[in-house]
Amino acid sequence: MTDHIFQLPPDMATKRFSNATDAVDYLDRLYQASVAFLTDQFSNVLTTGDTDQRYRAFYPEVRITTTSYASIDSRLSFGHVAGPGSYATTVTRPDLFRNYLIQQIDLLLDNHKVDVSVGYSDTPIPLHFAVANDARVNAPETTTEFILRDVFDVPDLATTNDNIVNARGTAEADGTLPLAPFTAQRVDYSLARLSHYTATDPAHFQNHILFTNYQFYVQEFENYARQQLADPNSGYTSFVATGNAEISHADADLPISDKMPQMPTYHLKRADDSGITLVNIGVGPSNAKTATDHIAVLRPHAWLMVGHCAGLRNSQQLGDFVLAHAYLREDHVLDDDLPVWVPIPALAEIQTSLEQAVADVTKLKGYDLKRVMRTGTVATIDNRNWELRDQSGPVKRLSQSRSIALDMESATIAANGYRFRVPYGTLLCVSDKPLHGELKLPGMATDFYKTQVASHLQIGIRAMELLRDMPLERIHSRKLRSFDETAFL
Repeated sequence: MTDHIFQLPPDMATKRFSNATDAVDYLDRLYQASVAFLTDQFSNVLTTGDTDQRYRAFYPEVRITTTSYASIDSRLSFGHVAGPGSYATTVTRPDLFRNYLIQQIDLLLDNHKVDVSVGYSDTPIPLHFAVANDARVNAPETTTEFILRDVFDVPDLATTNDNIVNARGTAEADGTLPLAPFTAQRVDYSLARLSHYTATDPAHFQNHILFTNYQFYVQEFENYARQQLADPNSGYTSFVATGNAEISHADADLPISDKMPQMPTYHLKRADDSGITLVNIGVGPSNAKTATDHIAVLRPHAWLMVGHCAGLRNSQQLGDFVLAHAYLREDHVLDDDLPVWVPIPALAEIQTSLEQAVADVTKLKGYDLKRVMRTGTVATIDNRNWELRDQSGPVKRLSQSRSIALDMESATIAANGYRFRVPYGTLLCVSDKPLHGELKLPGMATDFYKTQVASHLQIGIRAMELLRDMPLERIHSRKLRSFDETAFL
């Protein structure tokens, strides 16, 4: 075998476009041609055993080049490049990201008054990602006849990383700057991980994500979904459960998956993807980071944490709500990506939506909201049994930070939202008070679970409805944007 010889698909010319829909149509043509070539060649090698050639196909890319410093509509925090230069991004799954790509390219065309170019990049598509959506094909690392990486490209860590969102080494050797926050290979990697961890296809994910740390919320979410499907005016079209089981009628049977994934996920869908996805991430900051690392590539409009927490103040009651306006980060899982000295601010649009949602569901207003909700700092820790330590250390820090609640996920989700430019927020429910003798033990929280889960979930859903009605540019404000940002949201 000669390593330097590659069989490539027929070449397709780079084209210029002044219409976003046409540009995305061509991106899809290029991508499908590459995927078809790799899939066919893999099947052929398996059949014939001929490994004398190497096969390669490339991701398409979209590129814009501007020489002008002309002012643009700066009211938007996205949709425009920072200055003269060439900007590009590789693209995968144009079918899945069609609406997003059209929106982002249309803003570029409108703001800069120059065409975009669409053609093949020089980034190979790994075989695993090319065949990921073809149920007829499986690409193992090795076969009985040949080593896969000797014949086809496999994932490359050099382009499967968070360099762009972490603002590290973002310019190419020729000076090209990134147009989007993630490369195609980084997106493909996360799409594969999402399918694995959630047991649902990434295409089902909606633009509004609710995270929870308890399975109790799942049944309530299904109940709500069935109520919405029974209402022809709700705007919701179907409900998807683990295993991609999908129903569109309120009384339809929903098959139970034989094997639950690590992060059971459920989707209440709308035709324009403005529905709600609920992800049970389980307990711990590692799970919270894993889920948000991968969901971020879908560019959701917002994600919220609606889980349980330990109340730290004696004045709190089991079942009280906690609206986080600051985070004490002792989870450690993001320290290498986002130093702890970086402040994670509360986002006004999220905060007001959550507070309004609490008022709408509890029917309390103004000062009376303080009966059931406290606003303050939420501490996130990586030790579930923190209360077994010598309390002089952790308790002192919690008091100095003015924390009112502690959990194991909220600061991680908020910090990754900040890092990935995804609007975030937290509304927790007090399920125990370990500093005051009310521990989360069998029997102690039964009544709490029965009475509070439904209303807590309803508040999260109501907050998402309020956010859905906001203009996108209001939610995605400059608060999450750094000095040099990508044009794509």
